[in-house]
Amino acid sequence: MQGNENIIVGLDIGTTKMCAVVGEISGNEINIIGIGTHPSIGLRKGVVVNIESTVDSIKKAVEEAELMAGCEISSVYAGIAGGHITGFNSHGIVAIKGAEITQNDVERVIDAARAVAIPMDREVIHVLPQEFIVDDQAGIQNPVGMAGVRLEAKIHIVTGAVTSAHNIVKCANRSGLDVCDIVLESLASGEAVLTEEEKELGTALLDLGGGTSDLAVFSGKNIKHTFVLALGGNNLTNDIAIGLRAPLGEAEKIKKKYGTALTRDINGEETIEVPGMGGRKPRKLPRQILGEILEPRMEEIYTLVRREIYRAGMEDLITSGMVLTGGTALLDNAVEVAESIFNVPTRLGRPMGISGLVDVVNNPMYATGVGLVIYGARHQVRKKFRIRDKNIFNRVMTRMKKWFRDVI
Repeated sequence: MQGNENIIVGLDIGTTKMCAVVGEISGNEINIIGIGTHPSIGLRKGVVVNIESTVDSIKKAVEEAELMAGCEISSVYAGIAGGHITGFNSHGIVAIKGAEITQNDVERVIDAARAVAIPMDREVIHVLPQEFIVDDQAGIQNPVGMAGVRLEAKIHIVTGAVTSAHNIVKCANRSGLDVCDIVLESLASGEAVLTEEEKELGTALLDLGGGTSDLAVFSGKNIKHTFVLALGGNNLTNDIAIGLRAPLGEAEKIKKKYGTALTRDINGEETIEVPGMGGRKPRKLPRQILGEILEPRMEEIYTLVRREIYRAGMEDLITSGMVLTGGTALLDNAVEVAESIFNVPTRLGRPMGISGLVDVVNNPMYATGVGLVIYGARHQVRKKFRIRDKNIFNRVMTRMKKWFRDVI
């Protein structure tokens, strides 16, 4: 991998699994040449809670990907999620100095829009331009070369807790990896599973992970809103473990094998075997009980996401419907329940626009890993976050000092 600019690695640091996806760029194509997964132990709701366990999981996933791809991995694009992530829209205006708008003017207006008060314990992860306005002419994607006297920019700023970003980089560094960039996981998933038409017309992407459910609303080819809900597949597993009095590991297996989000579709005759705890005998229970446990929890997750869409005033933007991705989206009837709650067409999102190991990654649970590779290919960044070389807190301070200079 060292020195090979054509190879890009996405590292999905998830609550339930660690996933490294290796992609090779040849022309305009992205070939997936390796994938490695390992159960994730050191995370809770998308946030690192045990450095050593996380480092161990990353190493094992990366080793597996290296073996499959036949290369050495030294740098990755890392995904970030968790309840600490917040996104908000901002607006900036500058006067045009010359006869036409230059790239420098675009950078100035984006700097003006991002000059907002952000607490010291938070860091800007993404600044995503939504649209530019030149002399009241809205809806402009690239204003460079246009004539005008006033330039406005609408942007979406995604921020996260400095410590959470710090810990993700620290874990990657301890695993011997450089971090090229930290990417919001729902943004990465959108790169992999959404079509250009869906992004243009307006769609909501819901990434149902193990620890979090990440929402991203796209419209006019740009991201309009982001939201992270600290509920996911692990909550379903916990509900099964408590409701059926089964060990967590067995509850996860039962969820994957027999789980369904719709009780009415279950045949009353069907039964499931639940292993006993502490040496007790296994029990046979109607499968109906499993549906009665899972259906309310799925409805709760969808209802909270729908409430957020309405709170943000985005309900009219999701014209083309919802796209579900992430491992929890594989639960039987998850799409049908989403359609009934959101009242829009809903589909399962699988990675698209790639070649190579397509059959292996043709699964919603790999959407973020593949999306990170696609994101890396489109925004090739060579900045390296290395905690031991440069403290992330110093980076935040330098960035804030620059903003203040620009504002003053």
